[in-house]
Amino acid sequence: MERNPFVIFILLLNSLQLLDPTFSLPLCTDSRAPLQQKTPLAFCPYNGTSCCNSADDKQLQTQFNAMNISDPGCASLIKSMICAKCDKFSAELFRTNSVPRQLPILCNSTTSANSTKSSRAKNDFCSKVWTTCQNVSIISSPFATSVKSNSTKLTDLWKSQIDFCNAFGGASADGSVCFAGEPVTLNSTKPTRPPGGLCLEKIGNGSYLNMVAHPDGSNRAFFSNQQGKIWLAAIPKVDSGEMLELDESNPFLDLTDEVHFDTELGMMGIAFHPKFSQNGRFFVSFNCDKQAWPGCGGRCSCNSDVDCDPSKLPSDSGSQPCQYQAVIAEFTASGTASQAKNANPKEARRIFTMGLPFTGHHGGQILFGPTDGYLYFMMGDGGGTGDPYNFAQKKKSLLGKIIRLDVDRASSEAEITKLGLWGNYSIPKDNPYTEDKDLQPEIWALGMRNPWRCSFDSARPSYFICADVGQDKFEEVNIISKGGNYGWRAYEGPYLYTPAKSPGGNTSMSSINPIFPVMGYNHSDVNKNGGSASITGGYFYRSMTDPCMHGRYLFADLYAGFMWAGTENPEDSGTFNTTQISFNCAKKSPIDCTFVPGISLPALGYIFSYGEDNNKDMYVLASSGVYRVVRPSRCKYTCAKENSSAVVDDTPAGPPADSPPSAAIMLTGSYNNFVLMFLSFMLMLASWF
Repeated sequence: MERNPFVIFILLLNSLQLLDPTFSLPLCTDSRAPLQQKTPLAFCPYNGTSCCNSADDKQLQTQFNAMNISDPGCASLIKSMICAKCDKFSAELFRTNSVPRQLPILCNSTTSANSTKSSRAKNDFCSKVWTTCQNVSIISSPFATSVKSNSTKLTDLWKSQIDFCNAFGGASADGSVCFAGEPVTLNSTKPTRPPGGLCLEKIGNGSYLNMVAHPDGSNRAFFSNQQGKIWLAAIPKVDSGEMLELDESNPFLDLTDEVHFDTELGMMGIAFHPKFSQNGRFFVSFNCDKQAWPGCGGRCSCNSDVDCDPSKLPSDSGSQPCQYQAVIAEFTASGTASQAKNANPKEARRIFTMGLPFTGHHGGQILFGPTDGYLYFMMGDGGGTGDPYNFAQKKKSLLGKIIRLDVDRASSEAEITKLGLWGNYSIPKDNPYTEDKDLQPEIWALGMRNPWRCSFDSARPSYFICADVGQDKFEEVNIISKGGNYGWRAYEGPYLYTPAKSPGGNTSMSSINPIFPVMGYNHSDVNKNGGSASITGGYFYRSMTDPCMHGRYLFADLYAGFMWAGTENPEDSGTFNTTQISFNCAKKSPIDCTFVPGISLPALGYIFSYGEDNNKDMYVLASSGVYRVVRPSRCKYTCAKENSSAVVDDTPAGPPADSPPSAAIMLTGSYNNFVLMFLSFMLMLASWF
């Protein structure tokens, strides 16, 4: 049976009602973050943070003038709609799949979603457009392009207001943003009560750097240490009183002969292919010493492409320039992946190798994007005080960058040579180098100092959040956007930064448009006793084990042992309030917790990392062991949302939990991130036709 393209178009637009409401966050239609404009726009009323620059603004003005709209009322409405591409929420306003949108989703009387408690008149914007413009001639009408017609009047295209608003109106119940004739604003901020504290139980004694839930959805997870071993462990149920089942004598993979272990060197990341249960593929990020292992050698990151001479690099702790390498290698499980207890220690493929100029600041974490299936590699600036060679800002350097690789398709020798690749992988076609020809093709984002622990929010995969270690003043948390520049070393967090030495040159402030952190803390807030500061990024807490922590982003300082909870307010705005939180360990923990004498804190030691299992329960990976977040009543923390039937007879193992220090650390930021990839449901729906 032949299908009417117009009917298909309506069905696709109506199916937008099924989109998850939590995807609205500041983001542009090109998956980039909106930026602060340096000069006011002349045509569109979007100044401050916007998705348009002066060239975009001029192009929209030209498009509008060509429409030759004689009715002033209609002209004003059409102008507001085409200018909505400059809105910082334009990715949501113009969200589409197979049918490109020329106009934003318009609020109508059935839409209750547009942020503030709008009046009925505001929510009737679609009706207002119909009433005002239905008989007005609009040359090259953006409405007509949706049905591939040359008609100039709405009444030539749509039989009624209902038909028109079914096509262009917002969804009735999805809660996402819609356009009401003016820049989008979200719900006004609401007072948020900070959590009473974080209750922990200790389930393991080992010291691990990475934890990755088994892709098969089971209660198992992989743990790895910095020395070069990976274990497969069974995680006990919450409140079971059982310990982590992990056989230290039988690792899943042992690479200690290849891995060079030192303070900032070792096995830094593990990532399991999304289809690991079927194909057995997984990836390891580690450092090696080319003088100790012949298989280690690779090209030096200090090279002529970035105006750096390796022979002039000062020796770092006695090493030669690029003696130590950053490596990503692919391995396979032995036998059936789901049942495998060991892996083949021989590399299946060397993905990436790059020589490091110094021994520090090289991140090393790897993650698979939950919606795109690409491998993200977090790379620091390579070390040296103040990034002396300015690698983080140099677009031809991979240091100080978030790198995005396609490991499912290997490049040909010709592609590797042409693109100057660092190994056996290919480049995703939507990486930002396609828009910025100066960028190395692997780069997804730049301006990082030493990204230490990043994660994708399991409830909102478009929130890709990374902690970045500071230099002298500030530890920061960023939400990563395609092509985003996070400022280092022109900026350290929100502060201007001037390096003591800069043999590699400087970056002028006017040449970049940095995205500032959404959370963080000053060194002075944690270093009052002369200690160091180094941030450890975590996760958005998505378990209901602690319902009062649900939806908050948890992170810590590696050395100081402090923890913070970041609360987004308004929701989906990219604006966070950060509160330092107390934590304690329940008495009936499977393994007794040792407390710091004289205070109520468990002696966690260094907080290396966080983990998340398939039930979304969250873990703290510390030098003293593995800790799981449990219900707050087990530490006698008050949480009104906790089930009243929960057992509350546990008492803290040490002194009663104190309140957080009076100098609570607060930071409010405004953020922008890359848009969620098109939903597979929409693709499936489109394929039916």
